[in-house]
Amino acid sequence: MTRELLQQASDELRQASELAPEDVTERIYEQSNQLAKLATADRGPDHGRLARHTNALAEIADSLDEAGAGEAADHVRDARSLISEYRKDLPGV
Repeated sequence: MTRELLQQASDELRQASELAPEDVTERIYEQSNQLAKLATADRGPDHGRLARHTNALAEIADSLDEAGAGEAADHVRDARSLISEYRKDLPGV
């Protein structure tokens, strides 16, 4: 079963990686890959794992802003919002 919001977040990050400076591209791409895997895994991720992703994405967005890559940062923030939206329906915390 595909977790659509996580797949959308992965797609946003792929777009960000195309617009980002080279020194950040690898980190964004890795986050995108991890979210794509979570979107199609047999079991969904827990709150803790998704929190780590949202924290990493906040750091990435800040570094993109500092580098003057605002459009890439917007895609990263959109991905972060999609993850947060997905977390609303998860049981637990």
